[in-house]
Amino acid sequence: MPTPESAALAAELRTVMGKLARRVKHEDQLPVGQVAVLGALDRDGAMTTSDLAADQRVRPQSMARAVGLLLEQGHITRRAHPTDKRKTLVELTATGRAALEAERGRRAGWLAQAIEGELSPEERESLAHTVAFLNRLAAR
Repeated sequence: MPTPESAALAAELRTVMGKLARRVKHEDQLPVGQVAVLGALDRDGAMTTSDLAADQRVRPQSMARAVGLLLEQGHITRRAHPTDKRKTLVELTATGRAALEAERGRRAGWLAQAIEGELSPEERESLAHTVAFLNRLAAR
């Protein structure tokens, strides 16, 4: 059972991380859902639309719309499933990978500017240590 102090810290950390993640996403030029799909394909490789829907916790119909838009934009492509010819896989194209990298670059760029503009050198050093702690927690 966690101590009250640890529980309070955990609640505050979860809240602030959510706020920061939402703020960073404001830098996106593509809709958040499309960026999430591109990110999933980049991390996990080619998937069926159903697998993408399950991964993103959305209805298959919603994912079909997102996939359709990404296909129209040239960010993803379809190909036959190698073992089940009834299925098709969607995967990133070079254009999709470039769009995703641009989104990630905008997010990281905004965050780097915010760190430099808001934090003293000592605070930036403390933040670097905090990132190491957060990585440890994430790996647990």
